[in-house]
Amino acid sequence: MSVAADMEQMAVRAKEASRALAAASGAAKDAFLAALAELLVTRREAVLAANAKDLDAARAAGMDAPRLDRLTLTPAVMDSMADACRQIIALPDPVGAIEQARPRPNGLLVGRMRVPLGVICMIYESRPNVTVDAAILCLKAGNAVILKGGSEALASNMALADLLREALAAAGLPADAAQLVATTDRASVAALCKLDQYIDVIIPRGGEGLIRAVVSQATMPVLKHFKGVCHAYVDAGANEDRAEKVVVNAKAQRPGVCNALECLLVHVRAAPTFLPRVGKALAAAGVELRACPRALALLGNLAKAAAPEDFGHEFHDLVLAVKVVDDMDDALDHIHRYGSNHTEVILTENHDRAMEFLRRADASMVGVNCSTRFNDGGELGLGAEIGISTSKLHSYGPMGLVELTSAKFVVLGQGQVRG
Repeated sequence: MSVAADMEQMAVRAKEASRALAAASGAAKDAFLAALAELLVTRREAVLAANAKDLDAARAAGMDAPRLDRLTLTPAVMDSMADACRQIIALPDPVGAIEQARPRPNGLLVGRMRVPLGVICMIYESRPNVTVDAAILCLKAGNAVILKGGSEALASNMALADLLREALAAAGLPADAAQLVATTDRASVAALCKLDQYIDVIIPRGGEGLIRAVVSQATMPVLKHFKGVCHAYVDAGANEDRAEKVVVNAKAQRPGVCNALECLLVHVRAAPTFLPRVGKALAAAGVELRACPRALALLGNLAKAAAPEDFGHEFHDLVLAVKVVDDMDDALDHIHRYGSNHTEVILTENHDRAMEFLRRADASMVGVNCSTRFNDGGELGLGAEIGISTSKLHSYGPMGLVELTSAKFVVLGQGQVRG
């Protein structure tokens, strides 16, 4: 059988399973999550052994450090996946909730009811934890999910998919509600992208090349973000102790992820005192600074001259672009030109400028006096997230349970007819 035929059969099974998931009780879905949390603890060693095989193969193939970091499962990561299951159990089931019910003059009561999207296809690279994070969110929100991980994580993903199916069976839910594409044939992605009669939405998660390839081929809606070019703007009069702490965290705490800081913008009046101190702190954390001429004059041997392509670039590494700006308007102009609608923050003590920045900066998360690293579903109270959308339809920002549903109109009447 061809890869295309295999993918179609998988999608057909997922569509059928999605009907059962849409009607499943909250108790059944929570039973699945509880069973999976237990399996992630009791079967940890088997999953880590499978991950070790993937890591050995990746190192032999010369995989770079940021991708190796994303590929690696540890006992702590396994515990965090189990914790995510428990956190999602504690969240309200969005399916069936009625919002905004209001009466019309003719006596009709009009509301909107949360409903599953249907079948979600996740296409992702490197991160085997996405196999669990995506599945638990999709299933709690009443969706079936097709999981297409990268070939570099196949052994890890297969081990985790076995746990998903076992937990589904234990909860009395259809095993086909969570299916893993086990082939490494790239034709499988192209085939999945054409199955809009069965798959309701595709969510690609990985490098820009993967996402653009999916967007160019998909015949169904795609929830995406291409890049995470995140900025922090240090305003005149900012609390420099606080700003230094935030900037170092945003860049150095985990540089290989999409919500890491990629460009520091500093007000010209703050730059003479702030740049030398933050430059030393960043250098101590191993960060290479690539500075505009005005910033370079203040940083000296702590930095090197930035190339034009350093602005708007997602480094995924301990590298940071730095620019001195004239004011907040200049900073926002730079963000408009080089940003990726992901995460923008301002560090300021001025309430009016903080509120203006919140209104004007166009990103899925805009923050005041906080790290860019908080643009994450768990940190924002969503439980685990399935990804961060930088497109405004149908969701903008981290996608948790509610974002994995839609809303249909429901109308309650007493025999009204339209005149």
